[in-house]
Parts: sequence; structure tokens; C-alpha cells
Amino acid sequence: MSSLKIKICGMRDTENIRSVAELKPDLMGFVFHRPSPRFVGDLPGERMFVSFPEDCIKTGVFVDADIETILLRVKTFGLHAVQLHGNETPEICFRLKEKGIKVIKAFRMDENTDFTRVEDYLSCTNYFLFDTASSISGGSGIRFNWELLDKYQLDHPFFLSGGIGLEDAERILILKNKALAGVDVNSKFEMSPGVKDIDKLRSFMETVRKTKII
Repeated sequence: MSSLKIKICGMRDTENIRSVAELKPDLMGFVFHRPSPRFVGDLPGERMFVSFPEDCIKTGVFVDADIETILLRVKTFGLHAVQLHGNETPEICFRLKEKGIKVIKAFRMDENTDFTRVEDYLSCTNYFLFDTASSISGGSGIRFNWELLDKYQLDHPFFLSGGIGLEDAERILILKNKALAGVDVNSKFEMSPGVKDIDKLRSFMETVRKTKII
């Protein structure tokens, strides 16, 4: 048995990264999508990744980037995983995974969600990530109807994302889907884009880590 994994996304401030690292999240996400207010830049300063904890999965977030760009960022910044938040094909996911990179494929959720669309990605990803459908690229900061997860009957593990805040911690404890592997948080814990409120994160993580999964 182990706790739900916790991914903290949208990091870009060096000192804030160090403070978040002390909370020991399982993954930290760095956005390589230029339109995002949390875009880390084409060449993030080396100090951003100084003393990055070895047991935290450094994750690059991309939206419809070409494979060469993704691989360059992985090599340059020592990324352990990629989160693909656009319309990336199973072929792109496979090419990344075969190079030993963990692949998280995001899918947008709304009342018309049909989970059969994710089946082509089962063999080429490590995790799915379910986020709220929106007209903008990347995350929306809005929570979707979690009852939609009742329709997900696959064993493939997934992260829950989309507008999750401190007030949702207790609700997460009662979710029953056996494939729920972790939660992804971002804007609801920010003091400004890319800067997280450490006290709120600490409280949230202490609560969520009470949940045990097989």
C-alpha cells in the first residue's frame, strides 16, 4: 500500500522550488508552453534545478510541441517525465516512452467524455491525467464533475487535475476509483503565477497522503 502521488505543477521560481521540494512532492512540473503565464522560458536558469531532489520526478509540460523540441528539453534539463497536454498522437507518446521517459498524457473532461478515446494510449503511456475541458491550451484552473470518473473502468493509472484546491482534500479521500494514482495541483495554491503558498500545500499534502492505494 502507498499514498496517492502528488504532483505540483507550474514551478519556475528558484527559491519557491526549494521550499516546495522540502515538502517532498512526488513530481514537480515545469511548463514549456510559451503562452502560459508559468512558462519557464526557452533557457531556464541553471539555478532553477540546483539541488533538485533525486526522489522527485522532474516533469516537463508540453502542448503540441514537436518531438525534437521535447527531446531537446528532456536532455538539456534532465527531465524524467513529460506531460503532454495537447493533441499528441500515440506514436509521439511511444517514441518518448521507448527512450525511457515517463509519459503522462492529459485528456480533457466534460459531460460528453467517452473513455474509449484513451484506449489507443494504454501501451504508450505511464499515466493518464484527467483535466477540465476548456478553450485554452493547458490547464484551466477549473474543477470538472468528478462523477464522470465513475465511467472510467480501466486499470491504467491516472492523475486527477483541474482546479483542485485545499478545500478539495477531504473529497479526494473518498474517491473510490481503483486507478486513481495521484493528484495534480497548480493555480489554486498560488500567490502569483508560478509561486506556491507553502502553508496551503503542506496542509493539503498532509491530508491527501492519508489516502492509501494498492
